[in-house]
Amino acid sequence: MLVLWIHPFWGFPFNSQRHGPPPLTPPWALECWLWEDDANTAKAVHELLEGYRLHDIPVRTVLLDSPWSTQYNDFNVDTNRYPNPKEFFGNLQSQGYRVVLWMTCLVNSRNKDTARQDSSAFFNEAQSKGYLAGNGRQTRWWKGKGGFIDYSNPAAMSWWHGLQQPVFDLGIDGWKLDGADSLFLGPGFIPYQSTHKGLLSTREYMDLYNREEYRHGLQQNPEFIILTRAIDNRYFPFAHPEGFAPLDAAPVTWVGDRTHQWSSKKDTSPTGKDAILDWNSPLDRGFEGAIRDILASAEKGYCVVGDDIAGYHGPEPIPPRLYIRWAQFATFTGLFLNGGHGERRLWKRSPQELEIIRRFAWLHTELVPYMFTHVVRCHRGGRPLIRPTAGRYHYFFGDDLLIAPIYQDETNHTVELPPGTWRNLLDDRERIQGPTTLKRSFTLEEFPAYVREGAIIPSRVSRPYTGFGTTNSTPLLTWVIYPNATNHFDLHHPNGTLATRATVRVNPQREIDIAFQGTVEKANLRIRLDTKPSAITRNQTPLVEGLDWTFNPDTQRLIIHAPSLTPSHYRILP
Repeated sequence: MLVLWIHPFWGFPFNSQRHGPPPLTPPWALECWLWEDDANTAKAVHELLEGYRLHDIPVRTVLLDSPWSTQYNDFNVDTNRYPNPKEFFGNLQSQGYRVVLWMTCLVNSRNKDTARQDSSAFFNEAQSKGYLAGNGRQTRWWKGKGGFIDYSNPAAMSWWHGLQQPVFDLGIDGWKLDGADSLFLGPGFIPYQSTHKGLLSTREYMDLYNREEYRHGLQQNPEFIILTRAIDNRYFPFAHPEGFAPLDAAPVTWVGDRTHQWSSKKDTSPTGKDAILDWNSPLDRGFEGAIRDILASAEKGYCVVGDDIAGYHGPEPIPPRLYIRWAQFATFTGLFLNGGHGERRLWKRSPQELEIIRRFAWLHTELVPYMFTHVVRCHRGGRPLIRPTAGRYHYFFGDDLLIAPIYQDETNHTVELPPGTWRNLLDDRERIQGPTTLKRSFTLEEFPAYVREGAIIPSRVSRPYTGFGTTNSTPLLTWVIYPNATNHFDLHHPNGTLATRATVRVNPQREIDIAFQGTVEKANLRIRLDTKPSAITRNQTPLVEGLDWTFNPDTQRLIIHAPSLTPSHYRILP
């Protein structure tokens, strides 16, 4: 009996046959997202974007949450909120922004917040045509009351996608699929409803919802994405601990609405029995709970996971230190999603928040080539971008970065470094031999992100904030290299061209060989060296100091300008 009840909600949590490989997330979706959910108007969007532009904070994607339509899921833009939609969307796209719209799977008869609150005509049309599951059985949810569109009915899908077509014609780039699909229940909370196909379980309906919206979106736009839920409160009963969306329809995921709190629990003691309870608690909707569920999502195979920076809603104002630490953590996830309720105009918050969050937002943007390569690997059967490891909430970000997020409102923090030689990514003067446990204080400007010696990190640097380059780096790819022994990195390019392989070897005489093969573009090589080299050659031709390369003894950085578009070999002599 328990199996009959649990399975329709969860499916078989560890049954890999339910999932295909994670999709290939396009690079634009790995850049910074921005949204607000207090005004929900074109004016508010323009004010946010203009402020971010003037204060040089990166944004690629604009998320329009509910209510952007005249009634929920009729896909008609509310022109009182967003006048002249064609011009509004066109202007965003002409400035290089991507646009994602909120939606769910319900046809409402009654709405909250929208311009048209009585949607009985809309609901009756869908019900009379047989387009709703359960013969139009209605469910109360957080946006009103309505019935579930029948994703198993081809006629219903033709009607539904026809409603969506006007906004596809406006050039949207994705849907945010909110989680109403998990409410797909029959009478007495029985986890089945009748559909065109026959009885569908809650789990089957959730999979259909995600797969169909993603499939249809890709037909409209080959770089289309859906933002959908992964693990959300994994220890809570009926919280779908196997994941809300199937992996093969989860190009970008978040872990549900969180609060503007370090922890929503009263007792957040970090030691003893309380620490164990806190780790396993199903009740934490704050920052620590978000970290826990993001790591749990990665363990299940979700590749690109994140959450609303500083939380979606809750006690106001948003605590400044929480905002900073959450943004720093988000830098090292696949989704940098800044938005929700509360003040998101960073120039109206403290100067410290503006400067620190801007720096980390640019660092996240710079790491897109590194992230995208790991996304490609995951799509082809490799490991997810995030990989939990030993240490409380510690994880690898890709293969060469170790992250130990600060999840409490204090500067003292413990970091457990695995075997290998490590440096702090943002202050790499000290070489640290692992395995070791570090107990130290981190100011708000600092963050425990460590890079493995031997790492090769491709990046796009266009600003000086992070210390990895300047505005002069903009047109070039930057290879950030920490020479040690032998290592290689196969960079995957967004346009589908063949990968670039960078190979670094250090011989016993401390001579460094760096070779590039495959598709090679103009680049800067930014190499961590203790001392100035005596000579450098490219393809056995000597390079000229000051023209082809420079060394900064203060930062201990060797910069080599690599203008060649052909495979090349560099030798650096100590």
